[in-house]
Amino acid sequence: MKKFFQVSPEKLDENVFTLLKKEWMLITAGSLSSHNTMTASWGGFGHLWNRHVCTVYVRPTRFTWDFMEESDLFTLSFLGTEHREALKLCGTTSGRDTDKIADAGLTPVESPGGSVFFDEARLVIECRKIYSNVIDPERFVDRALSSHYPDMDYHTAYIGEITACLIR
Repeated sequence: MKKFFQVSPEKLDENVFTLLKKEWMLITAGSLSSHNTMTASWGGFGHLWNRHVCTVYVRPTRFTWDFMEESDLFTLSFLGTEHREALKLCGTTSGRDTDKIADAGLTPVESPGGSVFFDEARLVIECRKIYSNVIDPERFVDRALSSHYPDMDYHTAYIGEITACLIR
């Protein structure tokens, strides 16, 4: 395992739009003995309730949703574009059906708080879940956004307080 260094969120020098839209991330929840991950490119980072936070979105049809619901912690692993194939696999294959983490060649490791991230990551953000809510289609001001939900499987939004940032 390569060495990670913990830094405060203020020390991160990353463009969040590049991280999310171009690099993508693995959202992972559970323990080292039982976890799942999924690739995502929707999310956000900011300051809310006097805390550094991130927001991620997971559909209830995803296997990772069960782990997000049961876990107090989750991690965001940013692997970089050199791991695009692993990210594609984790975004298109269900952990219900196969060991997609092994198939993607990823190495799970325990986070400082006891959750899971991947040794191949260049940046890891660990979060403690502090709020969640299902997107309510009645609240769409821009009604065209409902086109993202032809099956009415509305995302659950999870807000997590950032508890650790690990970098190489």
